[in-house]
Amino acid sequence: MIKVSRLNGEEYVLNSSLIETVEANPDTVISLTTGHKLVVRESVDEIIDEVIRYSARVNASIKVIQSEV
Repeated sequence: MIKVSRLNGEEYVLNSSLIETVEANPDTVISLTTGHKLVVRESVDEIIDEVIRYSARVNASIKVIQSEV
């Protein structure tokens, strides 16, 4: 899950697994696998960085769980 902001500043959390594409048109548009499109304040690079950070946290958690088993 990543936090993004609508153009009006309202923040919400997005399931990053649903992201299909991210484009700059000039606003950043996130296309989801569900067919929905979201326009957000964050840049394409910021979205990429957030997805990478979230994936790293998930992977680190999996490693911890596996080491405890």
